[in-house]
Amino acid sequence: MNRIIGIDFGRKRTGLAVSDPLMVFASALDTVHSANIIDYLQKYAQNETIVRFVVGYPMNLDNTPSEAARDVDAFLNLLKKKFPDVPVTLEDERFTSVLAHRAMIDGGMRKMARREKAAVDKISAAIILQTYLDRADAVKM
Repeated sequence: MNRIIGIDFGRKRTGLAVSDPLMVFASALDTVHSANIIDYLQKYAQNETIVRFVVGYPMNLDNTPSEAARDVDAFLNLLKKKFPDVPVTLEDERFTSVLAHRAMIDGGMRKMARREKAAVDKISAAIILQTYLDRADAVKM
């Protein structure tokens, strides 16, 4: 089945999200050590068809790339090399961590569980992907 993968890349951990087959909804998938992300995606691609990557891109409030953008740029080069036929879309990731914490609170997650950074990363990836899916759906209308 065709899937879109949302990625919240970080120096240590990378949050992942996946679309449903109809590409309407994003769901948190996993959090992976960043050094292992390409291996994880290659294994995932053995069972599912990845049709697009949506990668969160860190921006400052003045719309310039933040310091973390260098790490994301290096990751993007590797991603494009390993998956040359899969298009990559960049999505502004400003405030996704704040939105992830809000979603965790609204969803009734206990305080101790909200401190788990891995949960924040994969929920952030889901927010990045859902933002893309919502905009893509609006364009179809």
